[in-house]
Order: sequence, then C-alpha cells, then structure tokens
Amino acid sequence: QVQLVESGGGLVQAGGSLRLSCAASGRTVLMGWFRQAPGKEREFVGGIRWSPASTYVADSVKGRFTISRDNAKNTMYLQMNNLEPEDTAVYYCAADSKFRIAPGVSGRIDDYSSWGQGTQVTVSS
Repeated sequence: QVQLVESGGGLVQAGGSLRLSCAASGRTVLMGWFRQAPGKEREFVGGIRWSPASTYVADSVKGRFTISRDNAKNTMYLQMNNLEPEDTAVYYCAADSKFRIAPGVSGRIDDYSSWGQGTQVTVSS
C-alpha cells in the first residue's frame, strides 16, 4: 500500500485557520479526509479523485473547508477556515489505488486501503 504522510494539525482558536497536507508515496485513484472526535464515529470530510478529476466536500463543512491537490507531488490539501470547537478531532488521510468505474469521490471507509497516522486538530473556544 502507498505510504501517506500527514501534516498541518495543531492548536487554534475558534475562527482561525489550518491547512492540512497529505502526501502519498505514489499514484492513487482516490484520496479522502476523515475525522474522528472522542466518542464519535469516523466522519467523511471530503476527498478527490485524481483522474478524471473531481472534488467533494461534505455538507457539514462546506463553505468553511476546501480541498485542493498538487498532481506533481501526489499531495492533497485540506484548507480549514473559520474553525469551530466542534471541528476538534483527529484528522486522517486515506487513499486507494483500485480502479473503479463509478465516478466521483467515495466517502466509504471500506473503499480506502491506505491510511495515514492521523493529525490532531484542536480548536479552543
């Protein structure tokens, strides 16, 4: 499986911003961001398909979070603006290299075979 390296987490006050990065060791088909707060289920935040290119952001964070990519670096970014305490969680990058006919981005945990170590995002009030 590809190796995923995450960075960019940290402590921030409500209303602040953070940018998370996830660099893959090789080409992938799908990449996604998930987050998990203590006592909560893992939640799909958004992700990308590399080719054909597509991007998806969950309704719960749409308007505050955006996802972008760098093809040359096999890297996906999560720009988080106007952070709220409810955004506090461990954020995980995931990827999968299996070709699939279905278009778009998958939010199913089982569709991802590679996972990063997670990066902590803490938003204080």
